[in-house]
Amino acid sequence: MAIPPPTGPLVTRDDIADGLRRLGVTRGETLLAHSSLSSLGWVNGGAVAVVQGLLDALGPTGTLVVPAHTADLSDPADWANPPVPEKWWERIRATMPAYDPLLTPTRGVGVIPETVRTWPGALRSAHPQTSFAALGPRAREITEGHATDCRLGERSPLARLERLGARVLLLGAGYDSCTSFHLAEYRVPAPLVPVGRPTPGGWRSVPEVSITSEGFEELGRDFERERPVARGTVGAADARLFPVADAVAYAERWLASHRDFPDPAT
Repeated sequence: MAIPPPTGPLVTRDDIADGLRRLGVTRGETLLAHSSLSSLGWVNGGAVAVVQGLLDALGPTGTLVVPAHTADLSDPADWANPPVPEKWWERIRATMPAYDPLLTPTRGVGVIPETVRTWPGALRSAHPQTSFAALGPRAREITEGHATDCRLGERSPLARLERLGARVLLLGAGYDSCTSFHLAEYRVPAPLVPVGRPTPGGWRSVPEVSITSEGFEELGRDFERERPVARGTVGAADARLFPVADAVAYAERWLASHRDFPDPAT
């Protein structure tokens, strides 16, 4: 059966860079990008062209950061998409390869972050499930010291991005992808839960703050109504641009009034 031709639009590296500049991305800034390649149209060069366009817009003094998460390095008892038979769980835990920042591929964050992860000069943080990859002069400052018991909190790249005045780019991605909102969960605070992962010494369970993106689309809509968010299109994709610090501060207030958290004193 013949494959139908693409419907477009045709998008190039230059189109990506020009669209980002019109949105407000500036040379020299630090950008945390959440992205969807398919939303952009027919990109000549695919994810490589998108990363090149991002780097063109940021210039040699800018820093690009992406989530390089590995959700598959987790307890198979929690897998739902797809689940695996319960009789497999113990063997999966015993044989799952430990996280290696150089070798472990990303999962569930799209092809653009995986392209950044493997880009010459890219650095990646140490958390076995919620790492970030970065390119640019601030890459080491952002990725170093990511505590292996702090997925997206004060000892993660998110807190450093907040302090550095970084901005979030949603490039064809929705607010449910906005990892900055998770930093607010550490400050509300959310309860601790056991989180399993493979380590070089075998399977280990570590207490981590409970995180979920449930309600993030509603949170994002409210945030956009009340706080300045630059909106535009890049290729065929809807794009949004806003400070990490604004997103975290707003999410702290929103989550406190929209979620039921246990009293930490009890």
